[in-house]
Amino acid sequence: AFWLSVAGDCDAGKRIVIAALMDSVAVGTVQIVPVQIPNQPHRAEVAKLLVHRRARRRGIARALMTQAEAEARALKRSLLTFDTTTGDAAEQLYLSLGYVRAGIIPDYAHKPEGGLVATSVFYKLINSENPGR
Repeated sequence: AFWLSVAGDCDAGKRIVIAALMDSVAVGTVQIVPVQIPNQPHRAEVAKLLVHRRARRRGIARALMTQAEAEARALKRSLLTFDTTTGDAAEQLYLSLGYVRAGIIPDYAHKPEGGLVATSVFYKLINSENPGR
């Protein structure tokens, strides 16, 4: 249902879906969502980085994020933002790629098994004119 709901965004140029394939089978995906707010035309959000559990620890997530940054640059976006579950193993990946943890929001989302979980908010300036910010 999720993939069908975002299909319309893809047609309107509002979302870029990137897939990683192994032996012609999709094993990972990430999305870039250019922000449509008039005062933030320089920003895009990273959404739904997913790698199948059998394909993990092979550099696929890193490759997907690297391609996501390239796609965002092609759209003239200089700031990427996203959030992820606090304490998730993916946080270390994001930090190793140069993303900055801006903060943690407690009780942000519902866990599938019930209860609430915190989220960590990340950003990265990808404009080569401001590499250290």
